[in-house]
Amino acid sequence: MNFFKVALVATALTTSVLPVAAQNVEFTLINNSSQSLHYYYAAPSNTEDWGDDLLGDTGTLEPGEEAIVFIGDGSDQCLYDFLFETAEGGELDVYEVDICSLGSYTLTD
Repeated sequence: MNFFKVALVATALTTSVLPVAAQNVEFTLINNSSQSLHYYYAAPSNTEDWGDDLLGDTGTLEPGEEAIVFIGDGSDQCLYDFLFETAEGGELDVYEVDICSLGSYTLTD
């Protein structure tokens, strides 16, 4: 059961990130939901491996907070899947997000 509805807010990236160079992408993750985000994973849509938690070992994104997310996994893909896990036990999978044109990503209730 999903506890989030997702709102995607796309804005233009700076010229330092080009669509063909997805391996070094930075964007703002905004938690406008009522739940604490404890884990956030991102992986190219053409893979099955989620990799490491992008919030880090002690990272938590509380409601109302935002953080800069850096994806530097060496992939040349633009379409990524996201997996969010909350302290309350909720999970949300979001598929095929174009990180090459993403300036920010917002979670809401």
